Amino acid sequence: MLDRLLRPRSIAVIGGGAWCNAVVEQNRKFGFAGNIWPVHPSRERVGGIKAFQSLDDLPAAPDAAFIGVNRNATIQIVRRLQSMQAGGAICFASGFKEATDGASLQEDLLLAAGDMPILGPNCYGALNALDQIALWPDQHGLMPAKSGVAIISQSSNIAINLTMQKRGLPIAYVITIGNQAQQGISDIATTLLNDDRVTALGLYIESFGDIAQFEAMALHASKLGKPIVAYKVGRSEEARRATLTHTASVAGISAGADALMARLGIANAASLAVMIETLKVFHCHGKGESLDIASLSCSGGEAAVMADTAHRAGLAFPPLNTTQQAELARHLSPAVQLVNPLDYHTDIWRNKAALVSVFSAIAKGDAALTIIVLDFPRSDICDADEWAVVVDAIITAADATGKRFAVLASLPENMPEEIATRLIEHRIVPLCDFDQACTAIHLAASISAPVQQCVPAPPPAKTKSILSEASAKVELEKAGLDTPEIQSGLSKDKLNQAASTIGYPVVLKGENIAHKTEVGAVVLNIKGPQELQTAAAEMSAETYLVEEMINHSIAELLIGIVADPAHGFVLTLAAGGTLTELLDDKKSLLLPATACEIDNALKSLKVDQLLNGYRGGKCANRPAIIQAVSRLQQFVIDNQHAIVEVEINPLICTDKRAIVADALIVKGTP
Repeated sequence: MLDRLLRPRSIAVIGGGAWCNAVVEQNRKFGFAGNIWPVHPSRERVGGIKAFQSLDDLPAAPDAAFIGVNRNATIQIVRRLQSMQAGGAICFASGFKEATDGASLQEDLLLAAGDMPILGPNCYGALNALDQIALWPDQHGLMPAKSGVAIISQSSNIAINLTMQKRGLPIAYVITIGNQAQQGISDIATTLLNDDRVTALGLYIESFGDIAQFEAMALHASKLGKPIVAYKVGRSEEARRATLTHTASVAGISAGADALMARLGIANAASLAVMIETLKVFHCHGKGESLDIASLSCSGGEAAVMADTAHRAGLAFPPLNTTQQAELARHLSPAVQLVNPLDYHTDIWRNKAALVSVFSAIAKGDAALTIIVLDFPRSDICDADEWAVVVDAIITAADATGKRFAVLASLPENMPEEIATRLIEHRIVPLCDFDQACTAIHLAASISAPVQQCVPAPPPAKTKSILSEASAKVELEKAGLDTPEIQSGLSKDKLNQAASTIGYPVVLKGENIAHKTEVGAVVLNIKGPQELQTAAAEMSAETYLVEEMINHSIAELLIGIVADPAHGFVLTLAAGGTLTELLDDKKSLLLPATACEIDNALKSLKVDQLLNGYRGGKCANRPAIIQAVSRLQQFVIDNQHAIVEVEINPLICTDKRAIVADALIVKGTP
């Protein structure tokens, strides 16, 4: 549907301002080989080209149109373009849904467009470096390319900035989407991914749009073998609140977006720079093979920095085998320690043959990527001839071994663009900055195959109701979770009888009190009637709950599920009890999560050491914990249209049981 718009052979430029002049100029500068047809009712020329007075005067329906007029006129022009069966349009004007008075105008725009594709409104448009097309009203930094990555941005300024990078990343397309009135991220991304010349996809996004469509796009990209990296900014208002449960605040406002990207196999970059570095890895090598790397430098300092930075990023250095060590010893000084990362000294600096042998020997080991640390001198006051020998040696070694190579400059400015471009041509990744590079390598090697069908969350609830702890436990017990014996709604004079029925020791709680521990509304391990009455007197609650005291706890967990309308139901596992916020020990997933995913999430927690028998202690009943989490998520799935939040905190984990010690359920209606 978008092919004709994004790869046109004729472009109509409608309007006469500076923006329209720029569109004509940028296409001529870029080398666009098709027809450019300016349209203006009174100007003879636009951008130096003879203009047509109206769309009706054009020799044919344009494949693409750039509409650079005000919002009201834009609607009229879109209607006319649609009627003449044009291929699509860029709607540059603002003042639509993003403006206080523009919602109805955006609806009018959609009606006018019908089945004709439009980008925007309120967007810059599209750049196609493969076919040298600039539906773009400003300068940009793209160069003609034979292949490269595609970038989609919800911010036009960010898109412009990305085109100006000098890190050697070949960019095939840059598309801005503005209000996404008709064509959203998923629609555009699918079209770009279908272009055989596109190697990977980068996204600068504020919201994912329709989750089902986004899932389908990610799965399509995976089937094509084209990885995706996203820099996600802005969070849904629905996920911002920290309500009566700890879960929303513990998980954080990014939990839903982060969990969605992990589920869909999308690398999650924390900055634009990391996104660019990851795209370079993707373009040259695709998805990373493993987290094992090898590093070479001619400096002990660089080797040390590389070791520390890679360790922080979660990368590993497999040791050199005896064959590698023997080969290296033939070419290197006896003073060189034959270890990974390797400081090979400068004795072979000008010896291309020796450099090729050393680089090749390292690449033939167990590492998935061989990285040569190499900073280039300033070209304005220094001579870089000796560095050219090293570059030639790296290219020769990469060609000879067929292994994956990268060249890493410690500072971005120390990687000249012309060197980066040459390395890219040989599928050698030119990386910039130790931290950014190691993070990108980790991201590229850590993405998994996408999983579809997240459970959709309901719209934000207009009214909410909070179940009492006793009622919540009744519902969870019906769902198959293990709950303590309990009696609720008790007055002080009924407490002793209830405790005797349950059997001491017991727990006393004040009912209808949020965050009971913080206000002293929980007393544990009460061993007798007098102690029970004293605790009740000091609590000052209207009614009380008495329940079985669970002893022999190995660890306490928080299990919470929050409905995030922007991303789905977010399941958070964390250290529980009174240490939840203090430890900041958490992992979030989207529903539904498999038993394996739940187990892996538990393994990522610091508290997992306790579950596994810390310092010779007993191990918790792990199958019971996983079963509790699975049954809680099934409860939410079965009641997905009514659930706002569910939290168990703590889930007491013993060597035999996983018991719901406290629970809260919030239901809502849209």
